[in-house]
Amino acid sequence: MSTSTRPRPSARQARLMRMLNVPMRCVLGLPFRTPLSGRLMLLNYVGRKTGRHYRQPLSYVRDGNVLLTPGGGRWTLSLSDGEPVVVRIGGRDVRLRPELVDDPDTVERLLDVMAAKNPAVRRFMPLPRTADGRLEPEPLRNAIAYGFRVVRWHPVE
Repeated sequence: MSTSTRPRPSARQARLMRMLNVPMRCVLGLPFRTPLSGRLMLLNYVGRKTGRHYRQPLSYVRDGNVLLTPGGGRWTLSLSDGEPVVVRIGGRDVRLRPELVDDPDTVERLLDVMAAKNPAVRRFMPLPRTADGRLEPEPLRNAIAYGFRVVRWHPVE
């Protein structure tokens, strides 16, 4: 029997991301396309407990007509599966419907899709891999148990 422990984020990485998010909000909030808007979007959401409005920069990759985002932060807790939210991409506000994916096989497949299109995804996903390149099942299940998701964003028509 194995015991699962909460994954520990790198304190240095978390501090760096908090500092970088401040100017990223400004740049991604501009009313025109910037070089960053090809891989970053700005999520506008309301906190589930506080009712406060937040703007969270997120990395994304396109997969057909949907966007994929790794969702390890607390912001995913404020999303309701299927309830549209406003996201700023390329200087425009668009409405997208989040689908919170937590099935381990689907999460692994979507992470591989993201990493193939943006190799930097692997640096921010320090999940160990087996010799054949697959994610180790126990750490992946543990991360999902503590809230990690992949968010698949569908356009609202």
